[in-house]
Amino acid sequence: MESNRRDFLKTGAVFAAAIQGSNVLGANDRIRVAVIGLRGRGRDHLKEFHKIDGVEVAAVCDIDENVMAQRLGDMEKMGMPKPKTYVDARKLLEDKSIDAVSIATPNHWHSLLGIWACQAGKDAYVEKPCSHNWYEGKQLAAAARRYRRIVQHGTQSRSSTAAIEAVNHLRNGLIGDVYLSRGLCYKWRGTIGRQPRQAVPAGVHYDLWLGPAPDRGFTLNRFHYNWHWFWDTGNGDIGNQGIHEMDTARWGLGVKWPTKVSAIGGHVMFDDDQETPNILNAVFEFNEGGQRKILEFEVRHWITNHEAAIGTWGKSALPPAGLSADAKPAPAKPNSPASLGPVSGKPATIGNLYYGPKGYLAIEEYTRYKSFLGEREEPGPSGEGQETNFQNWIDCLRSRDASKLNAPIEEGYISASLVHLANVSYRLGRTLHFDPQTEQVIGDEEANRLLRGEDRGYRPGFELPRIEG
Repeated sequence: MESNRRDFLKTGAVFAAAIQGSNVLGANDRIRVAVIGLRGRGRDHLKEFHKIDGVEVAAVCDIDENVMAQRLGDMEKMGMPKPKTYVDARKLLEDKSIDAVSIATPNHWHSLLGIWACQAGKDAYVEKPCSHNWYEGKQLAAAARRYRRIVQHGTQSRSSTAAIEAVNHLRNGLIGDVYLSRGLCYKWRGTIGRQPRQAVPAGVHYDLWLGPAPDRGFTLNRFHYNWHWFWDTGNGDIGNQGIHEMDTARWGLGVKWPTKVSAIGGHVMFDDDQETPNILNAVFEFNEGGQRKILEFEVRHWITNHEAAIGTWGKSALPPAGLSADAKPAPAKPNSPASLGPVSGKPATIGNLYYGPKGYLAIEEYTRYKSFLGEREEPGPSGEGQETNFQNWIDCLRSRDASKLNAPIEEGYISASLVHLANVSYRLGRTLHFDPQTEQVIGDEEANRLLRGEDRGYRPGFELPRIEG
């Protein structure tokens, strides 16, 4: 079987070249999508596609037959047509009736599947982060260009009407020249404990789950969800929840590649199997066009406060859109949605802050924003809205116009690379000096090896294709 899959990789370019331009879809044509990875985020993919007219989830794929059975039941309850089922994504990609795939697997599979999809002539929606290391993202972006595929990144803030409006305010000078942005990932995370090696559960095709990652024996902590906290398969919370805020922080700041990166942190409070840090502070310095800007990013677990009251906002706490800077809001009552401190439940602060000489602007996740102007921090423009990242991708599939993507893979690749640079700085315990032209760390081959994923490597049969151009 492995030799057949290698043949697939070799012939992918030929196949893609043969079909390019042949699958232009009209407004009334049904788009047949396959969802790969069904347990967590993949379930959301099914629900999102179900909302979009003219889209059929024609196939699903998961290495856990137990999860597969649950999702087929969910699809039946939603009234969705029964799809084809696959355990091996490589077999799915050989199905010429599939127009596009959405990839909601663990991180270590994202780029490989995205590249294979492009080589098979299929468009792709790739969940965040699009790569497990810098080099994977570079190859995925190159594959999208070479095979002329429509590839959307799962950083859905880019398709949020609220976030778009907020960034437009920043571009139009609401707070002046933005010199600092902060990405906030304060999320309640408990201990994962310790789990012994055990037999692979019935119905789980663990070799396919591992794919390119090394086999260190099956444990429950290295499997469903907790794979996020191991370097072989995940990228810690900065590459889990944090990639959304990293992308939004970079987007609002209006920058691409940093020149300097420094991160410090640790895995604190818990004695368990987790490898990645649950406290991480990273700083990125940019110098584009002679203008120096700073991006700060913080991962924090357990107890937290709420910067700009992010995480406590309720709809009633939003100032009316267009509220005059001269208006005097009523003082917040203790524990009200507009006050600092948790109002109920577990505290979390997920969002972004931007600072300029005229004030600051705050985004809560990607659904709401507020601004505060002048020395007295008077309320400025604010708003809320929903995101339509899947709809935007489908619209671009129909038009074959990748320039209309809100979250194109080229942008996702850069934001994911910032995650990888922060993690490498943390793991090596030193500042990285980065060359935006070569996309290499200057004078630090050990750091560059980590950015290429050479610490983990790729198992035979799951090697990363090298894409030129």
